[in-house]
Amino acid sequence: MAEFQREDIGLLWAYQLFAGEPAQALDALATRSWLANPQAEGFLWLHLNLANNAALPWLKGIIDLPDAFEEALSSGTRSTRIERDEDALVGVVNDVSFDFAFEPSDTSTLWLLAAPRLLLTCRRQPLRSVDRLRGAVKQGHTFRSSVDLLAHLMRDQADVLIDVVRQATSRVDDVEDELLANRLQTKRVRLGKLRRLLVRLQRLLAPEPGALFRLLQHPPEWIAEADVQELRQSSEEFSVALRDISSLQERIKLLQEEIAAQVAEGNNRSLFVLTAVTVLALPINLTAGLFGMNVGGVPFAESARGFYLVVALVSVLTLLVAWWVFRDRD
Repeated sequence: MAEFQREDIGLLWAYQLFAGEPAQALDALATRSWLANPQAEGFLWLHLNLANNAALPWLKGIIDLPDAFEEALSSGTRSTRIERDEDALVGVVNDVSFDFAFEPSDTSTLWLLAAPRLLLTCRRQPLRSVDRLRGAVKQGHTFRSSVDLLAHLMRDQADVLIDVVRQATSRVDDVEDELLANRLQTKRVRLGKLRRLLVRLQRLLAPEPGALFRLLQHPPEWIAEADVQELRQSSEEFSVALRDISSLQERIKLLQEEIAAQVAEGNNRSLFVLTAVTVLALPINLTAGLFGMNVGGVPFAESARGFYLVVALVSVLTLLVAWWVFRDRD
């Protein structure tokens, strides 16, 4: 039977890697042949597009997938985790999509399986960190093992996250500068949207500490100590990026509180002006109401200076009311 083409089976790329040597690209037929040969040299990196319905059946036909990996594919839980399943590593990693535009929906999931001779990654949408790792492979970077390749992927993911934090920090800096210059035109809803995005990224991208701790303390025997150290260092770099996200969230929270205080102060000022105008108009409205009644005994009705006396009386009452209203105002 003829071999499927890459686009027919969802195979995006396959690389055969050797310790200390550049990678070699393989097609689908060469990939199947390499996997069927236990004596094949090096290790393999497969990257599949699960949006293609033929990808998973083709993968199951050439690789005996662990139950934990299949369960991760079908599970709705998207929390980032890398855990040990017998002699393999099974991971669920969340990353920002390739065309990230600061939208909460611009995140997607990468499923991975690391074995002594294989690193398998699967996704449904293009992801930035995987594209960076592919760029490093195409540029001739060398990797000792599949775990070394996995550690490099996590570092690339941390770099992508740092870039997102840097862009978000720039936006927050602009808002803070406008706030300090008293010419803030940004609505709180924009800051709220940015804060929700950072919360979502932190929730999705933060690795489960328990699973990662158990992995680093008791790794499979085939993983070299140098690879364990690389994995530990990449997780620490990722933790630094997550702490930067937490700090940025606090800045956004303080800015939201300051903007809310300014809005409340402006509303209070407008309400005070409205109240003051209403109170200052009270003497003249009251006097007009009293003198406008069509009854007998209206004061100063027969006086030639009655109008001026009433004006003077209203002015004095208005000044007294104004003094009472503004006496405690700074």
